[in-house]
Amino acid sequence: MELGFELLHSNGPVAPRLGRLHTRHGMVQTPIFMPVGTQGTVKGLLPSQLREAKAQIILGNTYHLNLRPTSERIRELGGLHAFMGWDRPILTDSGGFQVFSLSKLRKIREDGIRFQSHLDGSEVYLTPSRVIDIQANLGSDIAMVLDECPPADADRKACEQAVERTLRWAAEARRYAAETGFLDAGHHVFGIVQGSRHADLRQLCASALAAMDFPGYAIGGVSVGEPEEEILPQVETCTAVLPENKPRYVMGVGTPPQLLKMIARGADMFDCVMPTREARHGIAFTEFGKLNLKNNRFKDDLRPLMESFSNTEAGSFSRAYIRHLIISREMLGAILLTLHNVRFFLDLMRQAREHIQAGDYQEWHHQWIERYQAGE
Repeated sequence: MELGFELLHSNGPVAPRLGRLHTRHGMVQTPIFMPVGTQGTVKGLLPSQLREAKAQIILGNTYHLNLRPTSERIRELGGLHAFMGWDRPILTDSGGFQVFSLSKLRKIREDGIRFQSHLDGSEVYLTPSRVIDIQANLGSDIAMVLDECPPADADRKACEQAVERTLRWAAEARRYAAETGFLDAGHHVFGIVQGSRHADLRQLCASALAAMDFPGYAIGGVSVGEPEEEILPQVETCTAVLPENKPRYVMGVGTPPQLLKMIARGADMFDCVMPTREARHGIAFTEFGKLNLKNNRFKDDLRPLMESFSNTEAGSFSRAYIRHLIISREMLGAILLTLHNVRFFLDLMRQAREHIQAGDYQEWHHQWIERYQAGE
């Protein structure tokens, strides 16, 4: 099969879709959730546990891995797949989100971004071509271009400037990836739509990126401080413009209901630290909402976290036992909740794919969200 994206089912640009994304390390079924492995590990889980949870693709972070242990060292050690023992696809972020999250340590220039390392204060300089080189060293299956992600409260002029830089950097990265053979070697490169809360800027950015003919597209700058009710319109504005025959990736989101609502609006791929981060705080996701295992009401609860997961590794333990581990600050508690939460998000995507195929996604996802929000 030629590397690329197959659109298997769609009822229009702003509707749930089924697809297959073929990469150098295997095929990814969409819609899909991607567990986050920022430092070359999904916190608390072995690669074998990720495979057992049905993870098809995971993330790494260009900025962090380039600081430590450096992309050159990872290349010399066989690439990121060999380094971390993961033989399935890997998507790597460009470092552009650090423009937003590390704003006190960076300076944006017209040709790139200058950082002070959060580790030792040393200077780091990211340019569109340098970011492609780093991801080539890592051996990324899907590489993101360098972009500028403005905060939600940025004024109109700042957002316009961010879009202009993002488009200029995207064109440079696309050209460089072609000239160096990165694209011909089968790596995918995704452009990133910015524009903050301004629909016209997002439409402009999405249209300009579509004209550059990237293998895929990401929707960035979502859930960076704006009210939740503004998130879905931003996504829908972009999916209405982006090419139907290319994958669409909403970066850094979201809650289970948000994921299902974005699938309904034509999005294909998602990532978020929520399943792993919440697990480290004693939170389990279930079809009846979130459970805070620190609560006293679980101290004698012998039920599994979810009856439908009772045959899984994490599901073989009771809520009472996992609560004991969390309260006692035993590592196993966070590990079991992480394994459960990652499986939960991935299984939700499996259900979504099945209902898109069956043709009843709209009815199913509304019912699922209603049950989830009603709680136990």
